[in-house]
Amino acid sequence: MKQLIYFLFWLFLSETQGLEIPTNGLPEFADYGDLVELAPGRFQFVPENRRHQRSVSEESGEMVENVDQVTLYSYKVRSTVTSRVANTVIQSKVVNNSPLPQNVVFDVQIPKGAFISNFTMTIDGTTFTSSIKEKTVGKVLYSQARAKGKTAGLVRSRALDMENFKTEVNVLPGSKVQFELHYQEVKWRKLGSYEHRIHLQPGRLAKHLEVDVWIIEPQGLRFLHVPDTFEGHFDGVPVISKGSQKVHVSFKPTIAQQRKCSNCSETAVEGELVVMYDVNREEKAGKLEVFNGYFVHFFAPENLEPIPKNILFVIDVSGSMWGIKMKQTVEAMKTILEDLRAEDQFSVVDFNHNVRTWRNDLVAATKTQVADAKKYIEKIQPNGGTNINEALLRAIFILNEANNLGLLDPNSVSLIILVSDGDPTVGELKLSKIQKNVKQNMQDNISLFSLGIGFDVDYDFLKRLSNENRGIAQRIYGNQDTSSQLRKFYNQVSTPLLRNVQFNYPHTAVTDVTQNSFHNYFGGSEIVVAGKVDPAKLEKVQSIITATSASTDLVLETLAQMDDLEDFLSKDKHADPDFTKKLWAYLTINQLLAERSLAPTAAAKKKITRTILQMSLEHHIVTPLTAMVIENDAGDERMLADSPPHDYSCCSGALYYGTKVAPSSIPPWANPSPTPETSLHAIGAPVIEATPPPHVIRVENDPHFIIYLPKSQKNICFNIDSEPGKILNLVSDPESGILVNGQLIGAKKPKNNKLSTYFGKLGFYFQNEDVKIEISTETITLHHGSHVSVLSWADTARIRNQRVLVSVKKEKTVTITLDKEMSFSVLLHRVWKKHPINVDFLGIYIPPTNKFSPNAHGLIGQFMQEPKIHIFNERPGKNPKKPEASMEVKGQKLTVTRGLQKDYRTDIVFGTDVPCWFVHNSGKGFIDGHYKDYLVPQLYSYLKRP
Repeated sequence: MKQLIYFLFWLFLSETQGLEIPTNGLPEFADYGDLVELAPGRFQFVPENRRHQRSVSEESGEMVENVDQVTLYSYKVRSTVTSRVANTVIQSKVVNNSPLPQNVVFDVQIPKGAFISNFTMTIDGTTFTSSIKEKTVGKVLYSQARAKGKTAGLVRSRALDMENFKTEVNVLPGSKVQFELHYQEVKWRKLGSYEHRIHLQPGRLAKHLEVDVWIIEPQGLRFLHVPDTFEGHFDGVPVISKGSQKVHVSFKPTIAQQRKCSNCSETAVEGELVVMYDVNREEKAGKLEVFNGYFVHFFAPENLEPIPKNILFVIDVSGSMWGIKMKQTVEAMKTILEDLRAEDQFSVVDFNHNVRTWRNDLVAATKTQVADAKKYIEKIQPNGGTNINEALLRAIFILNEANNLGLLDPNSVSLIILVSDGDPTVGELKLSKIQKNVKQNMQDNISLFSLGIGFDVDYDFLKRLSNENRGIAQRIYGNQDTSSQLRKFYNQVSTPLLRNVQFNYPHTAVTDVTQNSFHNYFGGSEIVVAGKVDPAKLEKVQSIITATSASTDLVLETLAQMDDLEDFLSKDKHADPDFTKKLWAYLTINQLLAERSLAPTAAAKKKITRTILQMSLEHHIVTPLTAMVIENDAGDERMLADSPPHDYSCCSGALYYGTKVAPSSIPPWANPSPTPETSLHAIGAPVIEATPPPHVIRVENDPHFIIYLPKSQKNICFNIDSEPGKILNLVSDPESGILVNGQLIGAKKPKNNKLSTYFGKLGFYFQNEDVKIEISTETITLHHGSHVSVLSWADTARIRNQRVLVSVKKEKTVTITLDKEMSFSVLLHRVWKKHPINVDFLGIYIPPTNKFSPNAHGLIGQFMQEPKIHIFNERPGKNPKKPEASMEVKGQKLTVTRGLQKDYRTDIVFGTDVPCWFVHNSGKGFIDGHYKDYLVPQLYSYLKRP
């Protein structure tokens, strides 16, 4: 017997050793072919929720852990900056050590404004490569892949301070996957230096973690600084090698150094590696560089006196700014006011449905006036609607009046800085009319800058408003440090460099000149000009610059030789020989995108669009007009990456697997990624406000119930066919005091001899809080005792009452949250007012939760206690696209049909397909009793159970 035990123990050890990945002697970033194959069967000795290995590296002597069943073998970033043009590659290699398939998400942050140029992915030897297509072509290819049932997903980047690039793949046991993303950007000089930021968030300990940054600047480096952005954890880890024109920053923490603490399995590598530097500026006219048929000219004169500013701060104080948004806005405004100089003039306009001014005219920024303005701002209490039109016209009037009366310094600049989180709800509501009013009244010497706060602001409107009036717009996200974002934006736009700059390149070989015109006026540091040249005809490029600052006029000349630069770049393997071409393309495309948004006619817009598209395809970059098609060699598995809509939010990026939820004031399930119909080989998930689980209970359309059963991981669907005016109980839980009912409305007339019904009104009753919430297609009404609050779907607002929070997102969603634990989401579906059949209706979404009592019931509530189901004998149905199967549930055997229903949270118009098994006859056999048993007499009546 003992011999048998010894033998089994020896066998166990030998099998366990077979699980380990050899770590000694492996070259850095070795191919996965160098790793031992991981046989799924060998994991039977390891509990499912335990780590699968601990091994010792002979080279480092460190203990290595495979955390959470997925090994991050390597995480590598290579970034080169050649004369302010940065190229960055992020590469990651992962192995699934679990006995089960795992969803691995590659989710990285790239700088706002960067262009994605390439993405590749290799899954067990199958390589997906990218090509740039015109967007409509890319979407056709994507749709074809979906139609054939092949793997097709969506990969997106969306705008924030950083932008997220994300894709998700299902990795089989023992399989390996490699991701590689390329992007390029241009470095802008702000506040006297350049910053190169690389967001690092591997999400776990990495066997090999390497970050290399090379900076090559022909002008020579004046200073270099790598600030500590990890709170001292990696003190001494970055290694800096610096020459007069080149720098190498290496960040290669060992596994021990990556740990948050000596015995922690979590990584401390979560944040940004920042390299700050500036170049020598001995020549007042700036540096002009010519290479490979393109030239670039950097102009940043030093020691110019600041220009006096006339600033109107226009602050939204409507009800939707309540809470942290307003608090952080006030703190930022106090700091900004302290930064004003004595020669500056300012005033403050605050607005909700009314417009007020701290002073009716501009006042000097003395200490007394600044202190008084700060006190005024501190006393603001947000409430009411949003009258953007009148607020902006009031600010413009104050500046125009001061200018007409000769009260402004001729050398000063005038700015309006608008801070708002919402669309207009009072006064002029038509956005095009507001734009027209502002443009007609704004004099040429005034610039308008817009800051959109939060997730629901119409950022496109603010961007058009600013672009038309010599300014820019920026998103500020309320779930981040609003105060620091506001201050950073103000520092960029409030330090005018020069009032007027003109460049003249007197040579016929210089063509297609593009200038970063925004930096001509604001940004504090630098003007960049790029263009094409004909090297065959040209040995030198000559430039004459005429500039006007607050104190002096400049007339400067520069000459550039090609030979020195070519010789310099040819000696450095990290230098990018195409930096001038890339910078010209970057400037040109950005300038054309701005011109396109302001094109006066459809013909002009079409012409600009054609040029942007041609340049995007030629230079292989993802722009708003192109899409990146990512496919395998056979072309039968595809994904699509397109450029972001500018007003979406996103969460922080990381490499992780399973479900990751970013913190947010909005419940994480409120905007899900689509539910895959099957376990796909590669799935793309859109980036949204959070990255939530897709599984919720939904009631949509006429009304169609989609019940998600977490244990079975199945969606079961059924329709309820009733009459208009009837009230259905959805959740009835007297024990916890929670009730949800829905009242039906009918279509305008029958279709195919059937009158469809929809939910036109929903009632929520939280008995313990004495709160009733009635949501119709017109209004949202909250009753607390005798107190009544009414909101319109045209509002974006929040109402908090004790434990209940009601959040309204204009014309889209109402979210009701109880104690931050239980949440309900209601979607508004609008139809064309003159539609012959359809009517406006509501959809409701509830996450499965254990917060209800065991006695909860109702058409939805009964499934909070999940019934056991067994689906078997799948077979072809009458419709070839809809197979049938047998389902055993509650002691009954039913015939169910496989089909697709809609989830509208990510796409309110077309919806997202949700696969489910459909139960016929109004859910008979799946729900308890008959659907008529769930009819109640009043909107706030509990269900009477037999």
